[in-house]
Amino acid sequence: MSAPDSKALRPTIIICETDAERVTDLALSARARTPGLADLLLEEVERAEVRPDGAMPDDVVGMGACVEFIDLSHGGSRTVTLVYPGEADISAGRVSILTPVGAGLLGLRPGQSIQWPDREGRERELRVVSVRRPEPAMAT
Repeated sequence: MSAPDSKALRPTIIICETDAERVTDLALSARARTPGLADLLLEEVERAEVRPDGAMPDDVVGMGACVEFIDLSHGGSRTVTLVYPGEADISAGRVSILTPVGAGLLGLRPGQSIQWPDREGRERELRVVSVRRPEPAMAT
């Protein structure tokens, strides 16, 4: 008897149009280096509810969001900011969208969990505790 397909159990996610476009472009360009992760990201964007940027709820994990989550595999809580690869700095808590954790958190809301593979391919359950989205830039 095989284990349930974790893809079938993934929660509903929401992504803004800008993040969907940029993450898709990034995943397509990363396919040669990290095909498995790039394909996972593309699948997430494909299954997401894509909304106009101005219609995004404040509590959804998107690019630039600060996310507190628990890895239920070991119970550890972490707070990270989801960023593009060039801005990543794990020591400063800035996690790239091109990492398993970063890709898995995209589009989730507090209380949602996702079964997601880690770097070694083991399934981990990540649960979002809280999300703080960046303030929109003010026009001057």
